[in-house]
Amino acid sequence: MLSVGNVLTITELFVVTGASNPRLVRAVAIEIEDRIREVCGRSPGRTEGHREQSWVLLDYGDVIVHIFLDETREFYEIERLYKDVPRLEWRA
Repeated sequence: MLSVGNVLTITELFVVTGASNPRLVRAVAIEIEDRIREVCGRSPGRTEGHREQSWVLLDYGDVIVHIFLDETREFYEIERLYKDVPRLEWRA
């Protein structure tokens, strides 16, 4: 997780993960949405990328989840773009 609240006004945290193929990107996105809905009672205010399945974004307001196809993650290097923000370790 990237704590981006000090450099962005739109959110506090980015959760960034990847998957090796488009089917897994979709499955991870669906699982995250289902779990957050089940545990927190929240649905994303906005989603993007479900059709393309190379970068799915789930916007929960204070947390934005990025699910990348591995090649797409390597191309955009979002972790490098925010290399100066604090990183928070989290394991399920």
